Amino acid sequence: MTEQEKFNCHCKKHGYNNKTFFNRPHWTRRRFFQMAGAGVSAAFLAQKYAKANSVVTNSGATTKNTATNCIFILLAGAPSHTDTFDLKFINGVTPASFTPTTINGILFPAGLMPGLAAQVQDFALIRSMQSHALVHSLAQTWTQIGRNPSAALGNIAPNIGSIVAIEKDPQRQPGQVFPTFVGLNSPGGVANGYLAATYAPFKVVPSAGGITYTTNPDGQSRFNNRYNLMESLDGGLRANSPYGQPMDDYQDFYAAANGMMYNPVVTQAFSFTSADSVRYGSSSTGNAMLVASQVLKANQGTRFIQITSNDGWDMHQNIYSATNLPAKGKLLDAGVSALIGDLKANGLFDSTLIVMVGEFGRTVGPLTAAAGRDHLQQQFAFFAGGGIKGGTVVGQTNASGSDTSVYGWSQNRYVYPEDIEATIYSALGIDWTSVRHDDPLGRGFEYVPQTGAVPYYPVHELWG
Repeated sequence: MTEQEKFNCHCKKHGYNNKTFFNRPHWTRRRFFQMAGAGVSAAFLAQKYAKANSVVTNSGATTKNTATNCIFILLAGAPSHTDTFDLKFINGVTPASFTPTTINGILFPAGLMPGLAAQVQDFALIRSMQSHALVHSLAQTWTQIGRNPSAALGNIAPNIGSIVAIEKDPQRQPGQVFPTFVGLNSPGGVANGYLAATYAPFKVVPSAGGITYTTNPDGQSRFNNRYNLMESLDGGLRANSPYGQPMDDYQDFYAAANGMMYNPVVTQAFSFTSADSVRYGSSSTGNAMLVASQVLKANQGTRFIQITSNDGWDMHQNIYSATNLPAKGKLLDAGVSALIGDLKANGLFDSTLIVMVGEFGRTVGPLTAAAGRDHLQQQFAFFAGGGIKGGTVVGQTNASGSDTSVYGWSQNRYVYPEDIEATIYSALGIDWTSVRHDDPLGRGFEYVPQTGAVPYYPVHELWG
C-alpha cells in the first residue's frame, strides 16, 4: 500500500467532520487602533486567551531555519493551475497570447506573466498539491489555519501567522513598534483563534496616504495629555490586572497603538507614491505587496504578512475574456515580480519566504459551456526566497493536469495545506511537531495536526 493509499484509508475511516465547540474570536488591533486615534476607551475582551509562556512540547524535529520573515499570499477564489503555474497549452483553447515558453525546463505562460517569466530562476513550484475541500470559505480558512475548520479545535485554531507571532515574539527588539503579524487586504482573514490578542493580525487595507487614525484631530500634544490622563486613572487596572488576561491584552493594545501614533516610520512604511503603485501594477494586491516590502524593510518587528488577493480568481465564466484571466494574471505578475525585485534590492529576499496559493485549482481541458473552469482539488503552490532553490519543480501532473502523476517528494503522496503549513514553520525555524498545552478543550493544540499513521511533513525538496 502506497503512502497516499494509507492516507486515503485513514481519512475514509475517521473522516474530517467533527462537532465544533467554539466560535473563533475575530476582534482585531485595527478596531482598537481606531478607538485609540479618537481618544476613546472601551471595556470588553472577556475571553480566556493563551499566554506565550505556556507549556509547549515537541519531538525536536530538525527545521530548515533559512528564513526570518514570511509573506503569505492567498489567491482567494482559486486560479486555474493549468493556465498559470502548471501550464497545459491546448491548441484552440488556451489563448495564443499566453505565449507558452520553456524556460529552464519549465513550461510557462510568458505572455501572461512576463515579469515572472524573467524570474523563473528565483521561484519554485509544487505541482503535486491537492485541496481537501472544494467550498471556497471552507478551503480558504483551511489554507490559513492548516487544518479542518469543522474539526475539533478548528473553530479556535489560530492563523498560521499567529503561531509565527507567538513563536517570534521573544525575538522582538526594544523600539520595534510594528505588530509581528500584519494582514493586508485581509479584513475577513482568520485571526488569533484562542491565542492572546497580542498575536492577532493587524489588518490594514493599504492606501497611498498610509494608515488612518495615526493622528488626532486635536493635535499630538492634546492626544498625549489625554493618553497620560487615561493611564493615571485606570492604567493600574490593565497592567498586571487583577481581572486577568483580558485586561492585560487590552493594555497591550493601548501600548502598541500609542507606539504607532505620530510615528514617521509608520508613515514611511505604510504609505506609497503613485509611481511605486504603478510599478507594482496599480492594483489593490500590488499595493499590498508594495507595503509588505516596505514593512519588512523598516525592520520594526513584523515577521509574518498575509496578503489576500481578492481580484476575482473564481472564473466559472468567460475565463479568457480580456478583463478576466489575461488582465488579472498581468496584475499579479506585476506585483509579485516587483516584490521579488525589491526584496532583492533591499537584501531581504534570502531571509524572506514568499508563499502563494489558492484554496484549490480548476477543471482542465476544454472550457465549460459557460466558457469557464469549475472547482478541482488539484492545485499549485508557489515559493520564493527564504533559501528556496529557484527553478525547482516538485511533482508532476498528467497530460491534462487533472491529477498528480509524480508526487516528487519524500512522503510519496499529495501535498496538502497542512504540509504547506509545516514547510512555513520549518523555514522559519519553528518545530512543526510542537504541541501547546493551553487550549480551552485541554486536548493539546498541535501546530500541524497529525493523521495517525500518515503525518504531515515539510516539503524540504524545495531547498534542493
